[in-house]
Amino acid sequence: MGHRLESVNNLLQEEISKIISKEIDFTDCIVTLTRVDTSADYSKSEVFITVMPESKEKEALRKTQGSAYEIQKIINKKLKMKYVPKIYFLIDEGAKNLYKIDQFSA
Repeated sequence: MGHRLESVNNLLQEEISKIISKEIDFTDCIVTLTRVDTSADYSKSEVFITVMPESKEKEALRKTQGSAYEIQKIINKKLKMKYVPKIYFLIDEGAKNLYKIDQFSA
């Protein structure tokens, strides 16, 4: 991964995390943004989240996906990027599995 792409991923992760915590009301779960993977052409960013408790994943994913356009607009105003990638939210299955392994070994 190029340095610029890595910088974009880090910047988007930081900004999207802030926006999610301010703009989306998650009253009965904790949503954590684990990573952002932006395509090489900067056209899309996959934003990976984990949700606790797991039973609230579908609801949290629906809320974040439903807010993706608004989040993109906020990022567009805040950051001086030529193009803001289209944002797609996904559940981070890898992080979820790591958490389960960690719990099991504790």
